[in-house]
Amino acid sequence: MSSGLFALLDDVALIARAAAASLDDVAAATLKAGSKSAGVVIDDAAVTPKYVLGFAADRELPIIRKIGIGSLRNKLLVLLPAALALSFLAPWAITPLLMLGGLYLAYEGAEKIAEVLLGHGHGTAEKVPLDEATTVKGAIRTDFILSAEIMALTLSTVADQPFVTQAVVLGLVGVFITFIVYGAVAIIVKADDLGVALAARGPGGLLPAFGRMLVKGMPYVLKLLSFVGTAAMLWVSGGILIHGLETYHISQPEHLIEVATHFVAAHAPILPAALGWLTGATMMGIVGLAVGGVIVAVMSAFTSKAPAH
Repeated sequence: MSSGLFALLDDVALIARAAAASLDDVAAATLKAGSKSAGVVIDDAAVTPKYVLGFAADRELPIIRKIGIGSLRNKLLVLLPAALALSFLAPWAITPLLMLGGLYLAYEGAEKIAEVLLGHGHGTAEKVPLDEATTVKGAIRTDFILSAEIMALTLSTVADQPFVTQAVVLGLVGVFITFIVYGAVAIIVKADDLGVALAARGPGGLLPAFGRMLVKGMPYVLKLLSFVGTAAMLWVSGGILIHGLETYHISQPEHLIEVATHFVAAHAPILPAALGWLTGATMMGIVGLAVGGVIVAVMSAFTSKAPAH
C-alpha cells in the first residue's frame, strides 16, 4: 500500500517537474519573442498617439481603449489562428511572409524620413473634420499590419516548438504587447493633462514645477518617440530581410554584420556589448533604409505617372 502511494507521489512529482519545465520553455520563448518584436512594438507605441490629436481631452482615453480592444481582437481572433494554421499547413511560407512584412516596414520607415527631408506626404493633405468612429477604424487597420508583423516574428521564434507551446506563446505575446503598448500610449497622451493639473497648484513648489516641465517637455518626448519608432522600424526591417536572406543561403550580409559587431565589441574602450549591439543595429537600419528608399522611389515614380482624376 505504502509502495503504491510512493509510486503515485513519484508520478505526481514527475508531472510537476515536466509542467515546470514546460512553463520555463513558454516563459523563455515568450521573452525571446517579445524582445525580437521590440522594434515593431516601439513603432506601434510611437504611431498611436497621433490618432487622438484634435479630439477633446475626455475622449482621448476612450479612443485609446477602443483601439486597444480592436488590436487585441486582431491578434487573438484573427492573427493567432492564422499563424497556427500557417505553422501547421505551410511552415515554408513563414520566412517569405516575414520578408514581405520587412519590406513594408522598410517602406514605412523610409517614407517617414522622406516626408521630413522633402516635406512631402500626409502632412500636405487637406484636413477633414475629425470623426471618432472613422479614426478608430483607421487606427485598427494600421495596427493590424503591425500586429501581423509581431505575430509573424513570434511564430518564427517558436516554429520548432510543439503546437500547444506555439499557441500559448502567441497568445501571451499578443496580450502582453497590447497592454504594454496601449498602456504606454495612455500615459503619454495624458501626461500633459497631468502637468496642467500639477502646475495649477500654484507658482511655487516641486509638484507645480514638475507639472510645468511635463507640459513643456511632452512635445519633445513625442518627437523623440517618433524618431525612435522610425529608427526601430528600419532596424527591424533590415534585420528581417538579412535573416531571411540567410535562410535562403545568402549569408554574406549577416556574416558582415556579425564580423563588424564582434570587431567593435572587442575594441570598444567602454560598454563593448552595448556598442557592438549598436553597430549591428545601425548596419541593419542602413539596409532597411536603403531598401525602403528604393521602394519609396519606385512608388513615387508610379504615382507621378498615374493619370489625375
